[in-house]
Amino acid sequence: MDSMDPSRAFVRNVKRLIVKVGTAVVTRGDGRIALGRLGALCEQLKELNSGGYEVILVTSGAVGLGRQRLRYRRVANSSFCYSYNKVKFKNPYMFCSFADLQNPQDEFDGKSCASVGQSSLMALYDAMFSQSLLVSANMGLFYMQLDVTSSQLLVTDGIFRDTGFREQLSETVASLLELRVIPVFNENDAVSARKAPYEDSSGIFWDNDSLAGLLAMELKADLLVLLSDVEGLYSGPPSDPKSKLIHTYVKEKHRGEITFGDKSRLGRGGMTAKVNAATCAADSGIPVVITSGFATDNIIKVLQGERIGTLFHQDAHLWTLFGDQLGAREMAFAARECSRRLQALESQERSKILLDIADALEANESVIMVENEADVAAALEAGYEKSLISGLAKSVRKLAEMEEPIGRALCRTELADGLVLEKTSCPLGVLLVVFESRPDALVQIASLAIRSGNGLLLKGGKDAKRSNKILHKVISSAIPDTVGDKLIGLVTSREEIPDLLKLDDVIDLVIPRGSNKLVSKIKSSTKIPVLGHADGICHVYVDKSANIDMAKRILHDAKIDYPAACNAMETIIVHKDLLSNGGLDEIVFELQREEASSLHHEYSSMACTIEIVDDVAHTDCIITEDSEVAEIFLNQVDSAAVFHNASTRFCDGARFGLGAEVGISTSRIHARGPVGVEGLLTTRWLLRGNGQVVDGDKGVSYTHKDLPLHS
Repeated sequence: MDSMDPSRAFVRNVKRLIVKVGTAVVTRGDGRIALGRLGALCEQLKELNSGGYEVILVTSGAVGLGRQRLRYRRVANSSFCYSYNKVKFKNPYMFCSFADLQNPQDEFDGKSCASVGQSSLMALYDAMFSQSLLVSANMGLFYMQLDVTSSQLLVTDGIFRDTGFREQLSETVASLLELRVIPVFNENDAVSARKAPYEDSSGIFWDNDSLAGLLAMELKADLLVLLSDVEGLYSGPPSDPKSKLIHTYVKEKHRGEITFGDKSRLGRGGMTAKVNAATCAADSGIPVVITSGFATDNIIKVLQGERIGTLFHQDAHLWTLFGDQLGAREMAFAARECSRRLQALESQERSKILLDIADALEANESVIMVENEADVAAALEAGYEKSLISGLAKSVRKLAEMEEPIGRALCRTELADGLVLEKTSCPLGVLLVVFESRPDALVQIASLAIRSGNGLLLKGGKDAKRSNKILHKVISSAIPDTVGDKLIGLVTSREEIPDLLKLDDVIDLVIPRGSNKLVSKIKSSTKIPVLGHADGICHVYVDKSANIDMAKRILHDAKIDYPAACNAMETIIVHKDLLSNGGLDEIVFELQREEASSLHHEYSSMACTIEIVDDVAHTDCIITEDSEVAEIFLNQVDSAAVFHNASTRFCDGARFGLGAEVGISTSRIHARGPVGVEGLLTTRWLLRGNGQVVDGDKGVSYTHKDLPLHS
């Protein structure tokens, strides 16, 4: 079972990584280089480089390192001057500046510091990456042998305005990465024309944080890690015990909650700049993690999917908890985890869950009816019939009694001596079912999902929201803790549907059960496979040899029994001979039809179309006494279900003996017609051997012999 935090699952696809290290990480409090932290950073980058990652480093610290070196030089020069004059001229103050002696710590020009520090910083990286190095850390002295090549790239804000420069930059970095070289970027403060950070709002970038964000977008990185002197973004100053680490930043939620003040440690290490850079990159589709650079392995932990630091992601609003309501992604992952526990149960244990659900439905009949009546009153539509709850319970019990569908052997083949291949049935994973029909569909769909071992997310129509809520509650209460009550998630808002349709890495199949408009909209809005139907148009062809009395009964039932159903007849196609023998008149009189103009319209009402044809037509149902014509029709009509002398209303999961249906599919892949348990399963291959290897098929004698399903 995958234990990775759901919100960090994207790290599986990370190849190109940009790491930005800040001055607070590179240097100590006294301004000197923090060799231990820098060594740990280089060691992690070396490990990632060796592991196949494309690693790019953006580093600060040149100004601080340059300032430290210039201070040392000033003190050294002053000391030398004093000693030399004292010996040579007997006057130690002869050529010494009064300021040099009184205040050797005066600040230097930042650009001079950057110029001096840049070469020193790169020399340090080069030494750490390329050779054995004796490093002092908290644990004492240790040697590192990294043997990695690094390269320096100094950039300024203005040159990014040049399209040619950007193209050349991408080509250069791509070439370096192909050679397994780690590019090291830094803003060239020594020649930068900008006077102060953020002073010019028209800038391309303003500091090394925003440079890292820009490079992440320019170089198409898969992840940006911003290393700070704190663990991540907090709800208040990190030093305040009441402050909490924000694991996932949601712009809409956190933007107004966090204040970056001078006295808050959130502002140290440029946290404001980091958040701005992270938000910009995340909005462009690049995940960002802000985490501590003081730890020795945080970059590795991020890439292992651990929930450390603060994550910025364009889909973050799908993952966080708002009160007790699970976000879309968390709901989907919870359903998946519960489904895996469901599949691990014994067959009889899964059957018992269905039986418990049936009992719970009957035990809660009165409260279910109250909620349904409230929906009915609000919608002014017909509600449940008195016998409906018991009917639903009966269908659930029928599913419980069915043969175990999971892990069923479909075929067994001996590939070679001692090498047996078996094809078995298995659940699809997580289903998303959007339905506009009456809430009894919720019971059918939930029961089918449990029987087939799938996790389930449900979104019903708003007109039945109270009925759906109570049914979901009753069903979830009957699911044991060994599985978890998040097996079936109920989506309550239409606004959540677009978010769910983005989760193609979690949800395995979408089943829209409703109007053609709903189905078409969902198909055009998702990468997830969709099992649905277009218009539920049913045709009935009355052949010249039809028994007219039978035809009238079938047509009456197909149209009038439940006109709003998807298996209700929309079009009657009549052979021309019925015009002359009076058969058509009898049919028309029976139906008291309303005329319509199209053969491609689902009326969901008491209207239908009548068309006259010269020969056998491609429709759904044929009424004829001519068996030869019937067989031609049954074998050549390209419909999900084709009937002879029977009402189209039989196209139903319960009537087909499936126990229930999740919908009626008019597609060809992978299930067609009424979709029951079988349509919610896929297959997997199981190969059992005793040490065989292919090795160019040397010595393998293939038999490919069919074996009985049960050994």
